[in-house]
Amino acid sequence: MQALVIGSGGREHALAWKLLQSPQITRVYWAPGNGGAQQMPRCQSVALAATDIEGLVRFATVQGIRLTVVGPELPLVEGIVDAFQAAGLPIFGPSRAAAQLEGSKLWAKQLMQEAGIPTAPAVGFADLSEALAHLNSRSYPVVIKKDGLAAGKGVTVAHSREEAVQALEAALAKPGDQVLIEEFLAGQEVSVLALTDGQICLLLLPAQDYKRLGDGDTGPNTGGMGAHAPADHLVTPQLLARIQAQVLDPTLQALQQRGIRYQGVIYAGLMITPDGDPYVLEYNCRFGDPEAQVILPLLENPLDEVLLACLEGRLAEVQLKWKPGYAACVVMAAPGYPDSYERGIPIAGLEAAAATGALVFHAGTRQVGKQLLSEGGRVLCLTGQGATLAEALRQAYAAVEQVQFPKAHYRSDIGSRALGPAVRQGVMPAQ
Repeated sequence: MQALVIGSGGREHALAWKLLQSPQITRVYWAPGNGGAQQMPRCQSVALAATDIEGLVRFATVQGIRLTVVGPELPLVEGIVDAFQAAGLPIFGPSRAAAQLEGSKLWAKQLMQEAGIPTAPAVGFADLSEALAHLNSRSYPVVIKKDGLAAGKGVTVAHSREEAVQALEAALAKPGDQVLIEEFLAGQEVSVLALTDGQICLLLLPAQDYKRLGDGDTGPNTGGMGAHAPADHLVTPQLLARIQAQVLDPTLQALQQRGIRYQGVIYAGLMITPDGDPYVLEYNCRFGDPEAQVILPLLENPLDEVLLACLEGRLAEVQLKWKPGYAACVVMAAPGYPDSYERGIPIAGLEAAAATGALVFHAGTRQVGKQLLSEGGRVLCLTGQGATLAEALRQAYAAVEQVQFPKAHYRSDIGSRALGPAVRQGVMPAQ
């Protein structure tokens, strides 16, 4: 069976890598792919943009693709699943209507409020003067969320009125822009992803993402600088059952009540308060990045079998099996990320990195002849595995040390929320 992966980042590399492990998969096409495609036998990049829906439908039809997996959110929001389904092509991901769960924070907030799903109180605005007036009644910090897709960087935690005003002015800069002003929640964030066939939810391992650019959770938000799974230091089996009962199952039911059949991944970005209560911060409608790079290596089931069960409405027949232990990844980013960043930086040492036992996922690279160059803001994702989280982190950082990537930026404290002082006791390399 031939499969098609759509997207160009580390998540998509992990999806293609996992699909190729299945005995049923003969070849994976990756559109548009990145420099990592050449590192995997039976994987071929395709020069089609992730948003070229017409071209992708044509390619999948001509090539006889039996399973397409969509990585990024933009083509989902733009209706790629609807177009594939209209052409009779199997595709994993939610429809345009279902993808509103990520495509509009206001729409998702209204759904949560109507369904009684725990989430922070929030008010939506389209008028800047009204939004500014609302600030007069708020205490700080306050959370400003720009409506629509923002590649993981549309949220500002404002600690002063000045910060809040700046965020509102940026979020409401154009006609038609909308924004949420939301109550700040304290605690630890965790990502809980579930597969759904539209009838039931099957939870994946909880993961913890490190979104801030710098050590100690400092600097601007990014698309994610690293992650680890399972996040069992925070999410116990009892809490996971509670999240399913209070968040994910009611989300699916609320979608059903709106006449929406959601097939794909529902990603709940949660805040776990100091009292241990889960609140939804946001939804995503696809695999997380870099969560996929730590969840998929621990999954024992062939990925194609699980995804096809979602599409065929028989997810209840699937029992997910997980490898024991932990996975942890560290993202190496280009200098300047997440703002303006350098491209075309030569990269070497990936064979030595792989020799540590770590998985090397390409996030933003391109191959020019024999030279690998940086192409995106997040460039590489090094995933280590081990019986303990500390062992997984040691392997990931050992791989990072082997990569020759001038001026690369990465965090040295991935895993610190779980391990605390142990992070400074030999888990991480000295910097």
